[in-house]
Amino acid sequence: MATSLNTSIVNELIRTEWNDELVRELSEYIEIPALSPAFDPEWAANGHLQNAVDHVYSWISKQPIEGMTARVVEVENRTPVIVAEIPAFGGTTTDKTVLLYGHCDKQPEMVGWEPDLGPWKPVLRDGKLYGRGGADDGYAAYASLTAIRAVQEAGGSHPRCVLLIEASEESGSPDLPAHVAALAETLGDVELVVCLDSGCGDYETLWLTSSLRGMLATTVTVEVLTEGVHSGSASGVVPSSFRILRQLLDRIEDSGTGAVLLDSANTEIPAYRIAEAEAMAEYLGPEIEPFPFLPGMAAMATGAAASINRTWRPTVSYVGADGMPLSKDAGNVLRPSTSLKLSLRLPPNAEAEAVLADLTTALTTDVPYGAKVTLGGTESADGWNAPDLSPWLKTSLDAGSQAAFGAPLQLMGEGGSIPFMGMLGQSFPTAQFAVMGVLGPKSNAHGPNEFLHLAYAERLTGVLSHLLNDSAAEL
Repeated sequence: MATSLNTSIVNELIRTEWNDELVRELSEYIEIPALSPAFDPEWAANGHLQNAVDHVYSWISKQPIEGMTARVVEVENRTPVIVAEIPAFGGTTTDKTVLLYGHCDKQPEMVGWEPDLGPWKPVLRDGKLYGRGGADDGYAAYASLTAIRAVQEAGGSHPRCVLLIEASEESGSPDLPAHVAALAETLGDVELVVCLDSGCGDYETLWLTSSLRGMLATTVTVEVLTEGVHSGSASGVVPSSFRILRQLLDRIEDSGTGAVLLDSANTEIPAYRIAEAEAMAEYLGPEIEPFPFLPGMAAMATGAAASINRTWRPTVSYVGADGMPLSKDAGNVLRPSTSLKLSLRLPPNAEAEAVLADLTTALTTDVPYGAKVTLGGTESADGWNAPDLSPWLKTSLDAGSQAAFGAPLQLMGEGGSIPFMGMLGQSFPTAQFAVMGVLGPKSNAHGPNEFLHLAYAERLTGVLSHLLNDSAAEL
């Protein structure tokens, strides 16, 4: 049976921290342009990622949490990770581990920020803290340790906890397997994983992530010439690299519907996930998320169909281009090459490596005119489908949601990726997962005007305190 928590102490401590120190710490963190290694290949020399690690570690090391030890772990040629170990508290005898996960690397700046906002400019407005990385996912370390501290000061109990904050998640977590292997003894027997790097359907209740899509990113380049030539002289003789690329893309995507044509990328959708999407649509209404459409623009789908599209069906997005000058600088030149960066989101149960093999075959076989096609900068990661919730975990999360929000727990699939979840699912097959987050409507992670909804973060921290206290009696 779980130790009784003094709820008033939990709520007051969390409220005080979120209304003062945590906002100040996160504001300073937002100011650090800690781009993930995929976007800053010279990250080690530039030092921004290390500054972010040092900033978060400095706060962690000062927390008055009984028995905690913390360190920054370095592995050669890898980004560092922060590890904090907190022994079991309150008479708990279990030797099981609760692993709390987050990251401190960030996505690039992106254009389109409102005039008074910016990626590295923290702005507190209307209960939201704007700036890159606060919600995705800088707050995780602060919320996790504040929840543990609240349990201890409110007379509760918790199992052994390990906080792991990585610095390569936005690049697909390429450095994490090496760290997990090196930290095997530290991690111990993980029976519950808490991840705060996910989203919420609204800010009125607790949302638990039930699945995550996999991802595959690559830059495909079509080359036809060694140098650009006069378009009037060459057009009609030299094929356009853009036209060839367009033909190749028709092999992987139906341009009329957006359907991905690769067999390995299309998997069977479990009936219970379809039912979950229908329940989510009934709860939220036909507009699953209020995207900033232009006037007159229609969505590809609404309601449950939209939920399924963004969680269990593959999609391809074209997120970058090379070889094309800005329109104002473009002359009448037939360009030697065109490159497009493709971002594929894959169903949770698709095998990313199999999709990559099919994609490579589709784009590089029987290329029109014998043009040269290469794929570069490729990264991939499998998705994740959550195991069934243990009764105690569902009861705890639902009670936490009722206490913090006055509303029941809701389940939702996420369209994004957290590669670490798939890794952990394989490493700890009996573990339970509580994947949650603050990325709700209009919070716009990876885009302009990203914000952290402070009231939701505060309530989520309270839910986590009660979950840790309950887990002491269940693990």
